[in-house]
Amino acid sequence: MSSDILAQMGAVVGAKNLITEADAMVPYLKEWRDLFRGTARAVVRPGSTEEVAALVKLAAATGTALVPQGGNTGLVGGQIPIADGREIILSLQRLDKVRSVDAQSDTMTVEAGVTLQRAQAAAEAAGRLFPLSLASEGSCTIGGNLSTNAGGTAVLAYGNARELCMGLEVVLADGRIWNGLRQLRKDNTGYDLKNLFIGAEGTLGIITAAVLKLFPLPAARTTAFLAVPSPEAALALLNAAKAGAGGTVTTFELMSRFCIEMVLRHASGARDPLSEPSPWYVLMELSSQSPSGLDEAAEAFLGEALEQGLVTDAALAGSLSQRADFWKLREMLSEVQTYEGGSIKHDVSVPLHAVPEFIARACDVVIAMVPGCRPVPFGHMGDGNIHFNVSQPMGADKAGYIARWSEMNAAVHAIVSELHGSISAEHGIGRLKRDLLPGVKDPVELALMRTLKATLDPQGILNPGAVLAG
Repeated sequence: MSSDILAQMGAVVGAKNLITEADAMVPYLKEWRDLFRGTARAVVRPGSTEEVAALVKLAAATGTALVPQGGNTGLVGGQIPIADGREIILSLQRLDKVRSVDAQSDTMTVEAGVTLQRAQAAAEAAGRLFPLSLASEGSCTIGGNLSTNAGGTAVLAYGNARELCMGLEVVLADGRIWNGLRQLRKDNTGYDLKNLFIGAEGTLGIITAAVLKLFPLPAARTTAFLAVPSPEAALALLNAAKAGAGGTVTTFELMSRFCIEMVLRHASGARDPLSEPSPWYVLMELSSQSPSGLDEAAEAFLGEALEQGLVTDAALAGSLSQRADFWKLREMLSEVQTYEGGSIKHDVSVPLHAVPEFIARACDVVIAMVPGCRPVPFGHMGDGNIHFNVSQPMGADKAGYIARWSEMNAAVHAIVSELHGSISAEHGIGRLKRDLLPGVKDPVELALMRTLKATLDPQGILNPGAVLAG
């Protein structure tokens, strides 16, 4: 790549927003789990959709590859360039405007670089709720959330990022801008183009802004930390809660005892909410539009669940600080695993009825494969998404254990396939799972994906090597 293209890009965004120094590029070149480290010719930081379009036009004219990046919180390497150093990272963090909040139509229009936490705050300031919730919400951005079709802890009630988006603004691979920022809940005028770009991880176009759905703020919310004897009991509890817990079930997170022990060991200030250990736990949250009666209804429901043996102990949050303590046990799970040595990750989903079977079979297969390994099953049981991570045996060689990543993935994913699930529930494909797609996708489906890529990005300049190989 010639220095001329960098000079032209610098002219578009201003010299201070073109980063070429090696040390300054480091934060953009590795993801937080350190599974992927890349190289790049430069990082360019546009400040508007028009600047993004101008940069893409330059890239298209010169055949220059671009890797779009939001908050760099992705977990499958889709935001990290790992080619030969000729790619340019297109950071969208400066596209950080909340363009409008329309409480009457329950919509909000924000740019791609707005953090999820800021979008939540903007909605709340208008008396509305934007329900997408992730552990990385202080850093992840709306563009990245949509590009990976992020899930999180409220999917059970509100759906994935795809369900929360009404319209998009996208820069195409030739630099044209598609303005699809519609606030319409009904628009039956042909192909739903926005869904081509949601979940595409920047390989078909670059999302620069979005219209998001908002909801009324709950008038009441009850948070419970529950001991349950098994995943089967948790599933029965979920179905009972959906049928009659007195409010909408917005969160239903399953965690094993080992998960809780890790957080208690490594997270400062973490406390066990219950007096006796249990093999499994559920973090459940109910919400209601009625300002009164939810706590009483939840207590009555849990009393019945205790009598039936679905719950063996329970704690209801009596304050915001206690609610935060409950949530800390869930939100710190990803971070504390690093202190236990190597961890082999699986982000999978199966039909709800199959969650207990999946957990049991997956635990058996990984323990047989690596005696002494420690399964860490947790996640969004309400929508069938389990993060089935496996920590190394105590005292084992980390590098040797991580070297078995593909072998263990294959064994776990085989169970997922038998149960008609998915090998990627919410993290995406990126580069980590790219080569697994041919083994799990219908050949016609994969061919259609390749056709879309070739049509929308004929030069292959948008995030090459992510999602699809070659």
